[in-house]
Amino acid sequence: MTDNLYWHESRIDRKKREILNDHKSFVIWFTGLSGAGKSTIANALEEKLHEKGIHTYLLDGDNIRKGLNSDLGFSPEARRENIRRIAEVSKLFVDSGIVVLTAFISPYKSDRNFARKLFDEGDFIEVHVDCDIKTCIQRDTKGLYKKAMAGMIDDFTGISAPYEIPEKPEIIVNTDLNTVEENIAVIADRIAEKISF
Repeated sequence: MTDNLYWHESRIDRKKREILNDHKSFVIWFTGLSGAGKSTIANALEEKLHEKGIHTYLLDGDNIRKGLNSDLGFSPEARRENIRRIAEVSKLFVDSGIVVLTAFISPYKSDRNFARKLFDEGDFIEVHVDCDIKTCIQRDTKGLYKKAMAGMIDDFTGISAPYEIPEKPEIIVNTDLNTVEENIAVIADRIAEKISF
């Protein structure tokens, strides 16, 4: 069926959109355990970028699963499709000329590598939000670890499903040792040169 589909080139391309926005576009891909602080850091970073006049959009795991991916469960196959869709949507956002932030557990290396390969060199910035699982369990703001440990949730990352730690992320931040502000400063410093022309 895809043999009969052809990519339609727009007269307004990514470069023209970036020029209009006065900054480059790329994706910042936050990955880590549930409760590690991905959404917290992504939100804080987006706010900081917004204050600087950077056009952004944040794709958050729970929000996406309430709409676009509401038909998916949490099996390895469903997680793979979840990340595939998010990666493709992120690619469209980058083409639109904005900085997109994604906050997804994305536990499998192969899925994150698939996402990375959709982007040009340097346009995919993987941020490992590192946090000891004991701290994640203590935080457990959503009560998910408690349910998973009680056998009420199947395929829960870190309990009954694996999390494959990124081997060579562009950035690592640690949320059980550093504050949100300290972690945001690390990320902002690393992406500063990427934003400007």
